[in-house]
Amino acid sequence: MRSVLKHNQQKRLVISLFLFLIFTLTIKAQEGDPTKGKELFNANCAACHQLENRLVGPPLKKIGEKRDQKWLIKWIKDSQALINSGDKDAIAIFEEYNKIPMLAFPNLSDQDVIDILSYTDTDQMLGADGKPIDEAYLNGKKVFQVNCAACHKLEKKLIGPPLGNISDKRQMPWLKSFIKDSQAMIKSGDKDAVAIYEEYQKVLMLPFPQLTEKEIEDVIHYTTVGDNEESIQLDAEMDNADLELYRKWIVRFVIALISLILIIIILSTKNLLLKFLSIAMIVLGLTYYAFSWLLQIGVDDGYQPIQPIAFSHKIHSGDNKINCQYCHSSAKHSKTSEIPSVNVCMNCHKSISEYKGILYDGYDKAFYDGEIQKIYDAVGWDKANAKYKENFVQKPIQWIRVHNLADFAYFNHAQHVTAGKVECKTCHGPVEEMQEVSQFAPLTMGWCVDCHRTTEVSMATNDYYEEIHKALAKKLGTEKVTVAQMGGLECGKCHH
Repeated sequence: MRSVLKHNQQKRLVISLFLFLIFTLTIKAQEGDPTKGKELFNANCAACHQLENRLVGPPLKKIGEKRDQKWLIKWIKDSQALINSGDKDAIAIFEEYNKIPMLAFPNLSDQDVIDILSYTDTDQMLGADGKPIDEAYLNGKKVFQVNCAACHKLEKKLIGPPLGNISDKRQMPWLKSFIKDSQAMIKSGDKDAVAIYEEYQKVLMLPFPQLTEKEIEDVIHYTTVGDNEESIQLDAEMDNADLELYRKWIVRFVIALISLILIIIILSTKNLLLKFLSIAMIVLGLTYYAFSWLLQIGVDDGYQPIQPIAFSHKIHSGDNKINCQYCHSSAKHSKTSEIPSVNVCMNCHKSISEYKGILYDGYDKAFYDGEIQKIYDAVGWDKANAKYKENFVQKPIQWIRVHNLADFAYFNHAQHVTAGKVECKTCHGPVEEMQEVSQFAPLTMGWCVDCHRTTEVSMATNDYYEEIHKALAKKLGTEKVTVAQMGGLECGKCHH
């Protein structure tokens, strides 16, 4: 009898532990992953929603505190079904946002939605690497670059004083007053304001009454933290580019000097051997320069055509965090990365008829509103009545292609984006910082080959490569295999 009781107790203990483990795992799954949620948000939600501000749809910051999780899962998967069911909250949102139906996302699992909510509800934003993002720093840097960078640097004098660690020298209330209206402070007789005015040749600082207290605080935070490693690296790359250009001019000068000396020798000497060698060197030099010039034909890095509409990637991809593949959706599935149709633009611009963001490069609000109007003129959208004009013949927007590969070179976007997990900016550069897109990379054969030689192929969770990897790892004696070692240097891969 005792052994039976003991057996039952052990059985109950095992079952209890098993149930507790399942419960723990379920709770963990329901918690959500904000890093994954950010990726899902950018891919599915960012075209119509921001966290803090109203866009096509409502702001989603802390949305999990306003709505029940189960309700949100139903709403995101099929809002129209929820409206048709008579749900009061769903109908109220539908009515408030001009009866514009939200896209259904049946492809998202319950856990995907929970991950998105974990991202929208977190107090601290996370980067792609899962580390916290200093939003005040990023916002302060943006405001600084737009409003301050023309006259100030962090570490050096420019038109105005250096602003690095300015909060150590001045109090925040004084800084806010000076930034908003320095002239008023000078006229009031403020000693510090007058001293700065006198030191910098009585050049008045522009007033910035449009900046909010939060924006000024963020700018001061940015000046205190300074440029992060990424910015320093970018500056270093720019310095290296300048140094490389300087070296090229030095080489050209030396070659020109040598050529001049050789010409003088040819004209002045009677030694036939010396004349022959001098002529041979000049011919070889001219041949080298001729081939160097021929090799740059079709290499168009820096090419930046004027587009029919001043579409800003900085505003769309940078400020509004619209994922590249929302507009260029075919990059994941096909050889080409399509230029989006105007219908894709109208998904947002049916509701966004005027620009309310940061003004860049000296353009005013009227300029940006005029560019939006060009979209309406192309598709025949009547913004006053929020509908398309009847019998309107739509006009295609004649975008000018920026990136052109030679006809004999085969490039497949899906192979790189989906299979290779290559980020768009690897080839196209930081488009989220570009007002008008320019060609970032040379797109030469050497550039592609160098990338294939250094890029490692990810074998994790990749059954297709498992057997090949084992064979290659054994043959090459390495665990890491590059694209080149997988056949990425074979001529037929790109020229077939």
